[in-house]
Amino acid sequence: MSIKNDSSLHNEYIKKPEWLRIKLPDADHYSKVKGVLKDNHLHTICESGSCPNKGECWNAGTATFMILGDTCTRNCRFCNVKSGKPLEPDPDEPQSVADAVEKMKIKHCVLTSVDRDDLEDGGAGIWDETIKKIKKQSPLTTIEALIPDFKGDESQIHKIIDAGADVISHNLETVKRLTSQVRTFAKYEVSLKVIEYLASKGVRTKSGIMLGLGEKEEEIFETMDDLLAAGCQIITIGQYLQPTARHLKVQKYVSPEDFTRYGDIAREKGFLFAESAPLVRSSYHAEKHV
Repeated sequence: MSIKNDSSLHNEYIKKPEWLRIKLPDADHYSKVKGVLKDNHLHTICESGSCPNKGECWNAGTATFMILGDTCTRNCRFCNVKSGKPLEPDPDEPQSVADAVEKMKIKHCVLTSVDRDDLEDGGAGIWDETIKKIKKQSPLTTIEALIPDFKGDESQIHKIIDAGADVISHNLETVKRLTSQVRTFAKYEVSLKVIEYLASKGVRTKSGIMLGLGEKEEEIFETMDDLLAAGCQIITIGQYLQPTARHLKVQKYVSPEDFTRYGDIAREKGFLFAESAPLVRSSYHAEKHV
């Protein structure tokens, strides 16, 4: 991974505060989930993205499956998912995910994927098939689709709308000023247009941002306003945590009190739901957002 020498995003190491502790998963339940995933040759963003909440979510009956393989065609500087040249999509993956959802008795399934800029449809066909198979096999399971931007191609995004996910989310990840430094290829305006298109079709929409990358408070509020103007109903706000020494360094650990305040402000501004705390991630309490 090549990282530009940008002093605004590369400071000295900041010690992680005591209150930022990750809850360990229940060992028995964790082993069972791992076994099902291994048997079905599946990936989760919970593991690939080093999510701090996988124990809590798995124990609550929520899991986030990462489809279209484990290799992303983009190389975002905050993300722990590996990047490179992906393998061809597995045609059996939609059925494998549906089988796993049924075996794990998942109440709320969150689907996400790597970016597949190498594919003509960006992987939308696999998305469509996976959602439909889950709904057919586990009709009581609700589904959230956390989608990439598909380069803003509305025809591909519409396939996922037609498949019938209960919530469709797309993350801005950071404020406008920092987008080009934090994400690769993705553009702030394109992401907003994705959310706007989803909202225009009557979809319950959701987005998430990370704090601690050098954003200013007024930029956080501007981002909230931009999302609301695009029709976004749900926002998640969490602390950026540096996955490895190769990734962007944390500029600031935002206090729990400030996270609570940002959540309150988001709700006051008009968001239907606002999850805001240091360890909040896109799928955190996702079952409440249906």
